[in-house]
Amino acid sequence: MAMEEQLRELAARRQTATAMGSARKLEEIRNAGHLNVRERIAYLFDEGSFLEQGLHALPSREEDHERAPGDGSVDGIGAIKGRLAVINAADFSAMGASSAEIAGLKMVHSRQTAIDNGIPLIMLCECSGGRIPDIMGARGIHKTGEYFDLSHDRQVPRAAAVLGQSYGGGTWRAVTSDFVVMRKGAVMAVSSANVTSVAISEDADPEELGGWRMQTGVTGQVDLAVDSDREALDAIKAFLGYLPPHNGEAPPERTPEAADAQDQAALFELVPESRAKVYDMRKVVRVIVDRDSYFPIKDRFARNISTGLARLNGRSVGVIAPNPMFKGGALDSDACDKAISFIALCDSYNLPLITLADTPGFLVGVAGEKLRLPGKIMNYMQALQMATVPKLSVIVRKSYGQAHLNMGAGVCDDMAAWVTADISFMDPNAAVNVVHRVREEDEPERYRELVKQVMQDSSAYDLAACYRAQTVLDPTETRDWLARMLEVHRRRPTGGIGKHRLATWPTTF
Repeated sequence: MAMEEQLRELAARRQTATAMGSARKLEEIRNAGHLNVRERIAYLFDEGSFLEQGLHALPSREEDHERAPGDGSVDGIGAIKGRLAVINAADFSAMGASSAEIAGLKMVHSRQTAIDNGIPLIMLCECSGGRIPDIMGARGIHKTGEYFDLSHDRQVPRAAAVLGQSYGGGTWRAVTSDFVVMRKGAVMAVSSANVTSVAISEDADPEELGGWRMQTGVTGQVDLAVDSDREALDAIKAFLGYLPPHNGEAPPERTPEAADAQDQAALFELVPESRAKVYDMRKVVRVIVDRDSYFPIKDRFARNISTGLARLNGRSVGVIAPNPMFKGGALDSDACDKAISFIALCDSYNLPLITLADTPGFLVGVAGEKLRLPGKIMNYMQALQMATVPKLSVIVRKSYGQAHLNMGAGVCDDMAAWVTADISFMDPNAAVNVVHRVREEDEPERYRELVKQVMQDSSAYDLAACYRAQTVLDPTETRDWLARMLEVHRRRPTGGIGKHRLATWPTTF
C-alpha cells in the first residue's frame, strides 16, 4: 500500500474514532445541555495540549467495533494551566461506556502512566455497568476484573467527576479518588435499579439510589455537587490547584498579594462572646485565609465539622473546624469519618493542617454507641497523631473533653488560644449536674455559683500557664500567627515533604 493511501486510511480511522459512538446518544447529550466526552476534555485542558492514547483501540468482540470506538473510553495526557494531568474519560455514546476488557486495559495504563511520571489522574465517570454478554461466565468476569486495578496509595492526586449514570466500574473509579464532584442529575451506585429490582426486589428511584443529595449529604462519598459539566470540570481544576503533582513535591505556592488579607476585625462580629450562641465557622475561616481561597470539602456531609483547602499567604493548607451552626459543633461518628478522610488527604500531599476549635465535645449516647463512636474517635485521634505534616491549632472559644485532644492538643506542633478560649474536661453545666446534681430551675443562685467554680482554671491563660498553648491571641492576630508559624515549620530538613504514613488509609468509609 502506497504511503499516500496509508495516510488517507489513517485520517479516515481518526475521523471515525473521534466521531465517537451512537449519533442518537450524542444528540441526547447535546439536547440535555451537557457536554460529550471530547467536549469535556477540550474544556478541561489547555488548548492544543491533549495527546490521546488508545484512539484506535476497539472492543474485544469484532461485532462491536463500529459501535464503540476506543471501547467507550478516551484516554491521554493534557495540561491545565501548564501543569500536566492524565485523563481516563468515559464515552457514554459508545455502548454506555460499559465495563469491558480493552477499556479496562486503557484505564490501568492511564493510571500507571500517572503514577510512574508523578502526574495527577483525572477520571470522568459514566458507566452503564458491566458489558453483557462480554463479562458473563467465569472467563467473562476476568476480562474486566483482572484489569481493574483501582488501588490508590496516594502517590499522585486522583480527582473524579460523576457526569451521568454511573454504575459498577464508574462508581469504583469515583469512590477510590481523592476528590469527587457530581453533576446534579447524575447517579452513582453499585448497580442500577434494573439490577436491584431483580436481585433484591427493590424498585428504587435512581435519585434515591445514588443521586447527589444522597451522595453528598448522607453517605459523604461525593465531595461536591454542581449544576453543569463545566462547573464539575472547573472544580477539578480548582482542587488540583492546591495540590502538588505527586507526593514527592511540596504544594504549589502563589505570590502573596496585599488584597489576599482581609480586615481581621470582622472576626469580632462573626464570633459571639457567649458560648450559648451559634455562628458559622466557615465565615471565620474565610476571613482568616487568603481572600476567596477557601475550597470546602464534603460541605453537605457531617456539617457539624467543616473541612476545606485554602491558601495562607499564597501557601496551600488544609483547615478542620467544628461548626457551631450545626449540632452546636458537637462531633459525632460522621464528623470523625469526615475529619479522618481529610487528614489522610492533607498528609499524603504535604499540606499543613490547621484546626480551629470550638466544640463542646462528642455527641454521646445510645445512637453514637451504635455507630461505633468510640472506635471512630480513636481512629480520628490516630490519624491526627500519624500525620507528619505541620499541624497548628487555634482554640477559638470552647474546647472540651476528648474533642479537645482531637482538635490537636498534645499532638500539634504549636497551639494558640484566643482570649475567649475556655478549656476543660466538660461543659461546666454538665459538670455541675454530674458532681452536684443541681438544676438551674431548682436553685438558680447556687447553680450559677457552682458553674462559676467549675469554670476556674479553664481560661486561655491557664492553658498557656502550663505551656499546653504556646501563646494567647487577640483574634485579629490569628492570620499573622498562623502564617509566621507555617514559615517556621516549612523549614524542616524534609523540604515540606511528609512521611505519608496515611497514604494507604482507605479512600472511603
